[in-house]
Amino acid sequence: MNDLPPDLPRLRTLETWLVVSLDRVRQQIAAAEQRETERRTGEERRPPVPDWIVELGIGQGAPPSEVHAGHCHAAGKRRREISREQALALLADGVRACAHCRPDIDLGVLG
Repeated sequence: MNDLPPDLPRLRTLETWLVVSLDRVRQQIAAAEQRETERRTGEERRPPVPDWIVELGIGQGAPPSEVHAGHCHAAGKRRREISREQALALLADGVRACAHCRPDIDLGVLG
């Protein structure tokens, strides 16, 4: 059983449709490959997560408000990376430890 039309005009129409469809599929493949390449490049270029961060107060010269582990989701946008020693010193100076990530426990400081 042949499922293709027998006449040349309909076969040419079918051929045109298949060529156009194949071109669209190839364009979608190329776009998906581009997105995947961009995703991988972004992951490779992403800076490493810091071990410790300090959340800064509002205004220039405002004191630090909270110490966080580098992976903490609760840290605000005003923050900067700090070393372990700086985190310990800030906690010792009375800067609050984040209640979500509990850097005081990870640092061995009893809050």
